[in-house]
Amino acid sequence: MARRSRPGPRAIAAAAVVGAVGAVAAGAAVQRRHLRSIARDEDYRRLRAPLGGRPLHATSPDGTELYAEIFGPDDGDTVVLAHGWTEQISFWGPVIGRLRDDGLRVVAYDLRGHGRSASGADGDYALERFGEDLEAVLAAAGVGAEREAATVVGHSLGAMSIAAWAEHHDPGARARAAALVNTGLGDLVSGHLLIPQIARFLNHPRASRLLLGARAPLPPFSTPWQLALIRYAAFGPTASMGDVAFYERMLVDCPADARAASGVAMSDMDLWHAVASLTIPTLVIAGADDRLTPPAHARRIAQDLPEPAGLVELADTGHMSPLERPDELSDALLRLIRDTRPAAAAPAAAQGR
Repeated sequence: MARRSRPGPRAIAAAAVVGAVGAVAAGAAVQRRHLRSIARDEDYRRLRAPLGGRPLHATSPDGTELYAEIFGPDDGDTVVLAHGWTEQISFWGPVIGRLRDDGLRVVAYDLRGHGRSASGADGDYALERFGEDLEAVLAAAGVGAEREAATVVGHSLGAMSIAAWAEHHDPGARARAAALVNTGLGDLVSGHLLIPQIARFLNHPRASRLLLGARAPLPPFSTPWQLALIRYAAFGPTASMGDVAFYERMLVDCPADARAASGVAMSDMDLWHAVASLTIPTLVIAGADDRLTPPAHARRIAQDLPEPAGLVELADTGHMSPLERPDELSDALLRLIRDTRPAAAAPAAAQGR
């Protein structure tokens, strides 16, 4: 029986090259299909459509230039929307549409270092600065001066900004109500549900700073593994591919320095005492499946509020309620606005009932 000859070094090398080329080609094909699926997703295309806001500019006390947009009629009740960490104005798109269609004057702004707002002056991303930014936007929008007080709504870091603002200002001077959406005011990393097994390790301040303050670059385009990781970390079970991919684009576009510095500020944050300063009716909204700021945070805030206006826990919802449950969130905000509207501003028909 003839002995089978073994392949030589050249044959082995050639086979390895062919295998590597095949793996790269297969990976490229998967990536192409992934990007085509996103581009064809109806939710993604709807969320990417221009919102058509009117520009508004504000300057924070430290000189940071902030970009905002106004939507809806100028004579409507004002609602000010503050987005969260690594987000932009367009994150509120579905909610803006609902509130605008209901006749409200909606003001949404980019946090410092996010979207079209400038980087924090001198690299300052302390939570107190975010609170000063909110005051600057409220002033630029004219609320509490030539206009009646607004309803202020914040998601995640935007809600933390509201708490920081309330600590150093009189909330009732510019706002008649507030809503805190998917947020916490301290112990963020140790309380999250991403990887419960390492919660004890993450209690260490240095570890939480490493996690939230990471400056690692992100791929400039969507990848299947990155989309899957974002879905697991930030979204509930019913979120669409378009929802996740839309936020992924914001995350990728957020400058690394702003992302990291804001993350460090959140890792160091302890604003639980600021709840006592929210002396206006305040609604708290949580996602039942939020792994980043679990509902326990919302329950603690609602319990300590001087003027609680309710606690809403949205089922099958992660950290991104404005994208995942825009209708339910908008309905809750509209009820808050209706219930806190000054009697003199109520429609005549309603007053006569």
